[in-house]
Amino acid sequence: MPQSQLRVLAAVSQEHTSGGIETIWQICANLQKMGYPVVVLDGSAPETPHTPGLQHLLQQAPWRDEGGLDLGVIASSLAVIPAFHGLQQLAQLAQTAPQPPLERLLPYFRAYGLLVLHASADLLGELLTHTHTAPLVVMDSNPAGVLKSYQSCKQIALTAGLSCLVAARIDGQGAGPLHRAQVALETLEQCADRHLGGHIKTTTIQASQAQDLQRLALQFLENAGSIGASMTSTPWASTMGHSVRSH
Repeated sequence: MPQSQLRVLAAVSQEHTSGGIETIWQICANLQKMGYPVVVLDGSAPETPHTPGLQHLLQQAPWRDEGGLDLGVIASSLAVIPAFHGLQQLAQLAQTAPQPPLERLLPYFRAYGLLVLHASADLLGELLTHTHTAPLVVMDSNPAGVLKSYQSCKQIALTAGLSCLVAARIDGQGAGPLHRAQVALETLEQCADRHLGGHIKTTTIQASQAQDLQRLALQFLENAGSIGASMTSTPWASTMGHSVRSH
């Protein structure tokens, strides 16, 4: 039965992050194994005539049965829909229309249990303004990864007033890789305390461990928001102007 609300999750797309997108797909696959029908709108993949996606879907009436997207062509066990242009279009509409941008997606995806947005931090910041979603950032455990993840968290905080869940990758076995991940998270937390009011959540992830992926999938799910006719701004958004400083 179609739902009046749809749970929405978000994951930040970051270039040159080692294994980041693979980890996100694994997490989504874990959620699907738990029994949640998952559809991913991939803002890092552009729609084309050969790989239709969100942009093509938005051009159709949501109740139209014929001529819809052939998910069999663009999805396997996990429905991943190219959405670069479609999400950009929603963000542009949000600048002039009073309607929350993600509310437009509900008629198209209400049959799914979870909608996952995978896009850049600046785009997610524009799209998530009326949700309680805490976007996931998969971080490389090195100085470049810390800086990139801090910039993503800052962008989300400034534009949407939302905190992020940052998962530092543990690359390898033993105490050394775990220690590097913990140090990287401590550095990020110090930066967030100093410049973002401390509003981030952190954890570690060893993608080769099934139990770790399942744990992070559950944490990801706990940070879901929702879209529907009664979308309202998160209370924290109203305080962000006082807690976030430019850096």
